[in-house]
Amino acid sequence: MEPLRSDDPRRIGPYDVVARFDTDGGQVPVPERRFIAWLSGGDRTVVISTPLPGVDAGRFAVEAAVARQGLPGPWIAPVVEVGGTPRAPWYASPYLPALPLTEALAVHRGPLPERTVRVLGAALAEALAALHAAGVTHGGLSPATVLLTADGPRLTCFGAVRAAGPDGEQRSGLPGLASGSLPPEQIAGGRPRPPGDIYALGSVLAYAATGHLVPERRELPEGLRRTIALCLTRDAASRPQAVQLLDELLPAQALAGMTGSGFASHGTVLDGAVSRASAALGPGWLPGRVIAALARQSAELLATEAATPSPYAPVAGLDADSMVSHIPAPQPYPPAALGSAYPPPASTGFPVSPAS
Repeated sequence: MEPLRSDDPRRIGPYDVVARFDTDGGQVPVPERRFIAWLSGGDRTVVISTPLPGVDAGRFAVEAAVARQGLPGPWIAPVVEVGGTPRAPWYASPYLPALPLTEALAVHRGPLPERTVRVLGAALAEALAALHAAGVTHGGLSPATVLLTADGPRLTCFGAVRAAGPDGEQRSGLPGLASGSLPPEQIAGGRPRPPGDIYALGSVLAYAATGHLVPERRELPEGLRRTIALCLTRDAASRPQAVQLLDELLPAQALAGMTGSGFASHGTVLDGAVSRASAALGPGWLPGRVIAALARQSAELLATEAATPSPYAPVAGLDADSMVSHIPAPQPYPPAALGSAYPPPASTGFPVSPAS
C-alpha cells in the first residue's frame, strides 16, 4: 500500500480512491494497476483494478466481465463489480488486508518458510483444480497476482496473459507479464491452457521458496525440489495436473503434523472434498513479520480514512487523535452481494475461454 501520486485517479466509478494497493520497486511486474477505494460514507472498501498503459482495454474488459460471472473456489478473489468505458474499464474486488507475495518476501526479508510455501501451493492447486474442472484456464498466475491474507491466499488478475497480448503473437516483453512465470508455449504466442497454469504455479512456488522466479535447482528446499521441477518442465504434456500436486505439497502425514490429528476434522468441505489447504491454515502458517505487516496495512488505511475530510461529522469535545476511535473501520463488501459473485453449486457452465 502506497500513497496516491499526482497523476493517479481520485475517483473511479462511484468510488473514492485513497491509496495504491501495490508498492513500487519490485522485480516482478504487476499486470494491472490496483487501488484501494471506498464508497463515500465508508460503507464499502474495495480493490479496484484498471489496465496498464499499453494493454488492450477491450481484452481487459472481457476478462473482467468473465470473472464477474463467477469463478469457483474460496482461494480466488471474486470480482463483484465492473464498470468504466471501453477505453477505461475497471473492476472491483472486496478489500481484505493482504500483501502481494512479492511484498511478503520483502517484509519477511527473504524466502518464506517451507510450511508457508506448501500451504500456499496447496491453496493455489485447489483453485486451479476447480477452474480446470470447469473448463477454465486462469492465464494470469504470477507472484504479483497472489495475495496473502491471514486466512489464506487469494488468486487475482484472471486472464492477465490473454489481456496483455492476443494468441499467435510473441508475449515476451509485454506490459505486466513476468517472463519467468510464462510457460514457453505462451511466450511463443500459444493459447493459455491448464498446463500453462501449472508452470506458472511452479514459478510462484520457486519464488516463494527462494526469492527468484528462475532459481538454480540447488537453491530450492530439498523437500520442494521435485514438485517445483515437475511444474517447470518445458514439455507441457509432462506437467502434473493440479489435483496431483496436493499429494506432493500436503501429504496426509504432513497435515497430521500441522493440525495435530487427521485433517478431515479441520478442513473446509469444498465440492464434496476436504480442502487440504484450509486444514493446514492456523497459527504459524504465516511468518510473524507478514502478520505484523497485515495489521499495519489495516491501521494505515484506517488512518487514511480518519484524515479524509467529509464522510464523518465532527464529534463534540474530541480532539483529532481521539476521533479515530469513533470512526468505523473499512467494511467489506456486503455478504449478500459477495455471495452473488459465485455461481450456484450445481452450475457447471462458464461462458469463458475454454481450457482446451
